[in-house]
Amino acid sequence: MKAFLIDRYSKTDAGRIGDIPKPDLRDDDVLIQVHATSVNPLDSKIKRGELKLILPYRFPLVLGHDVSGTVVRVGARVSQFKPGDDVYARADDDRIGTFAEFIAVRASSLTLKPTNIGMVEAASLPLVALTAWQVLVETAKLKKGQKVLVHAGSGGVGTIAIQLAKHLGAFVATTTSTSNIPLVKALGADVVVDYRQQDFAAVLRDYDVVLHSLGSDELHKSIQILKPGGHLISLSGPPTPAFAAARGLTWPLRQVLRLLSYGIRRKSRQKNIAYTFVFMRADGAQLQAITDLVESGAIRPVVDRVFAFEDTHQALAYSESGRARGKVVVQMPSL
Repeated sequence: MKAFLIDRYSKTDAGRIGDIPKPDLRDDDVLIQVHATSVNPLDSKIKRGELKLILPYRFPLVLGHDVSGTVVRVGARVSQFKPGDDVYARADDDRIGTFAEFIAVRASSLTLKPTNIGMVEAASLPLVALTAWQVLVETAKLKKGQKVLVHAGSGGVGTIAIQLAKHLGAFVATTTSTSNIPLVKALGADVVVDYRQQDFAAVLRDYDVVLHSLGSDELHKSIQILKPGGHLISLSGPPTPAFAAARGLTWPLRQVLRLLSYGIRRKSRQKNIAYTFVFMRADGAQLQAITDLVESGAIRPVVDRVFAFEDTHQALAYSESGRARGKVVVQMPSL
């Protein structure tokens, strides 16, 4: 089968399309013919080698975490899916590779595709929607009437998190650039901070939750806008000892992460703020809950551009440019 590969960690190599065998099918797997996939910042981080201590991979490596497609075969222990089913999923960390014609995914990590959207839109959702769910529902336990700041509201996670937070009954603020203000308002943001014109820490106060996905400066400033007892949840800030323990990382690496996160954890404690690092995971049951929200109209995918499979390197470059509004999707040929 055709797949988009990298042969080594690199900041400059674009990657290549090559031929590899179809994946083996385990008893609890579903083999999916890929119709579409999407690009996430995680793909670029892996490509550059930024996560190699946490996520060690072998080469050549097929990138890609999101998939929408059709079931081709199922493993011996799989009863909830059958050939011909249209499904979507976020591939598991240890078995990524959706930039390919086929992928085997653990049955517990996927669910049926929403009936009211196409394959391209479905492929844009799994990683970012599960991230938003695991931050706002699972970690923050966001309640009606609470105030939440979603950083980078026009990005992949941001566009879904705004909609999910509004569905949960929260008051939502977000940061974005001038040109994206109409988009985030249309998604439901109550307050929009144009980061080119304003400092969010100067205009927002007494928030319950912050979803952080930017740099260190924004991470530390976010503490200022949270009320005592608030919760700062980061996708990009330093991982915590709790994260290291949950991932089963080695003792030396746990100590490194303890040191890296010491400053933000200490500052949070001083302000009576909880700090949590979230590294999202595949979860078919949560994705089914997201499907229900998509089919009800509470959440709609936001797709910026669609690239052909042979242009996957361009899709990655466009995503890395930071200009994308919502998601960047890669579509397989003749599908």
